[in-house]
Order: sequence, then C-alpha cells, then structure tokens
Amino acid sequence: MTHKVEKKSVKAIVAENDDFYHDIEQEKKKKLHRKEYDKLLMKLEIELVKLQEWVKANKLKVVVVFEGRDAAGKGGVIKTIAGCLNPRICRIVALGIPTEKEKSQWYFQRYVSKLPAGGEIVLFDRSWYNRTVVEQVMGYCTNDEYEEFLRSCPEFEKMLIRSGTILLKYWFSVSDHEQEKRFQDRIKDPTKRWKISPMDIESRDKWVEYSMAKDKMFSYTDTKQSPWYVVHADDKKRARLNCIDHLLDLIPYEDLTPKPLKLPPLKHDVAYIRPPVAEQTFVPGKY
Repeated sequence: MTHKVEKKSVKAIVAENDDFYHDIEQEKKKKLHRKEYDKLLMKLEIELVKLQEWVKANKLKVVVVFEGRDAAGKGGVIKTIAGCLNPRICRIVALGIPTEKEKSQWYFQRYVSKLPAGGEIVLFDRSWYNRTVVEQVMGYCTNDEYEEFLRSCPEFEKMLIRSGTILLKYWFSVSDHEQEKRFQDRIKDPTKRWKISPMDIESRDKWVEYSMAKDKMFSYTDTKQSPWYVVHADDKKRARLNCIDHLLDLIPYEDLTPKPLKLPPLKHDVAYIRPPVAEQTFVPGKY
C-alpha cells in the first residue's frame, strides 16, 4: 500500500521551520500590563547601571549586535537599554548607506571604527550582518561579496573576542502577521511614519527569501565562540525584558554603584542682587 505524499511549497516548508513560530504556551501568555512591565523594567534598569559601572571600572569592551526583520523591535530594546545609561559609556551605532569611499574599503572597516574602547558599551542597531540578509536579498552586493562575507565573518569575530571584546548577538524574531500590524501602525501614525521606507515595503514580498538568508547566515555564523541568541519578539514588552535579563546574565559583574551623596545646605548670599526679570527673554508658557 502506497501513501500519497503531499507536496509543499517552499514557503510552507520555510514557515514550518522558521523561528518566529512560537510554542503554543508562548502564544497563550497574556500581555503584560503597563504597571507590571514598568516594575519589572525598573529592576532590570538598576542592574544595567550596575553593569555599566563594572564595565567602566574594569575597562571592558562590550559589543551587542541587534538584528532581525524590519519592525521586529530592535530599536525599542536598544533605546530601553541606552535610556538609563551614561551616553559617554553606552553608545548606539546605526550606520546609514555606505558612501562611495566606504564601498571601496574592506567591508568591516567602517564598523571597526565604531568599536568600543576600554570602559565602553556599543549597541549596533544593525551591523556588519547587513550583508548577509538585507544586501544579499535586495541585490545590493554581488554573490562573490556575499560568499566572502560568510567565510570571513567568523574569523573577524574570533579576532574581536581574542582582543578582549565581549561580543553578544541577538536576532529579534517576529511573525509575518505581527510585522504587518506594526507596518500598518507606522503608516497611520505621523510620528512613526519615518520608520517605514520603500525598501521595507519591498521586503514584504521577500519574506521567504529573508528567512532562507537568515538560516544560511546562522549556519555560518552561529558559532560556539560567538552564538546567536533568538528573541521571540511578537510581544514587545516581554521581548525587551527577556533580552535585557539575558544580556545581564551573560556578563558577570558586581555592584559598584556610587553611594548616595549628601548634599550640603544651600548657601544664600544676601549681598547678591539679581537683575530684573523683565530684562530676560522667556519661552512663552503655552502649556
């Protein structure tokens, strides 16, 4: 007796195996209320400040790479991390389209110039991995350039790690349904419309190609020395909390938070006479 084998499309096969299809239990989780989220985030922000002071004191070099599909939530978690830290210690790097000069350089060169010195944390909002997903799928690089990247990237990252750099890589995974919702939200909201570009629209038609490119990228660059960590990102709040908590677990640190300062009493110099208020130009109090 023979069994009829059902033929499946490439899209169906990719969909079955892609990382954005979460466990049933993950889908059943209720969304966090804002109050509960803020409470949990506050605890993590306190720990981020402790990590910052440890990085500064020990001259550590920390690089965190954030990748994923458009509207996956990379920017949100990056802003959340950087928002409570000293901008002189924690920098965000989000490079634009390379110039003609940069195109003629060694591919990693413009990223190397943004790497941290001792005592710094750098958060890459997209990174050198642009080549393996965006550039490859959209046809912005040649096949030779793409294949060379896959060969050289693991070696490049090994050099970074050997030089004492702590390298963490996060892939934010979002479903096609949730991505569509976020695109529609950006289109409707004038304050978010700048976040969506013609290339984002074009990428919607290349969902399968992006999935295949990401899988191939992982096969080359998800190494023992520098693994990828996948973040389920359909729930933005949980994605941020999970990512930050995981990051804190990966870097051992101790609490070097400065002790509270005692402010001396304010001094009032009775001999000082302030100029008339009418001589100053104030911003109108419209609100």
